[in-house]
Amino acid sequence: MSLTSDDVEKVALLARLMLSPDELESMTAEMQQIVGYVDQLAEVDTTGIEPMAHAVELRNVTKDDNVAPSLPRGEALANAPKHNEEGYLVPAVLGD
Repeated sequence: MSLTSDDVEKVALLARLMLSPDELESMTAEMQQIVGYVDQLAEVDTTGIEPMAHAVELRNVTKDDNVAPSLPRGEALANAPKHNEEGYLVPAVLGD
């Protein structure tokens, strides 16, 4: 696939980039190299290869969810600038 400067100019417009004529010429050459590399990857035989979402296997690294005693309410409210016996006091957002 070949890219023209018009193609790159359209991509720059969509990306809200203002490219000078020199930048447009440079960017066109760089994008042609990138597209050429992608075309080269398309030639690789992938028969029998399962599609994957990530290049490396990911696993969930969260720890087990164990029930434990909570922080006492008084300690949780101790550093709040405004609070009562039940919770934090914050300014009303929607009015009275």
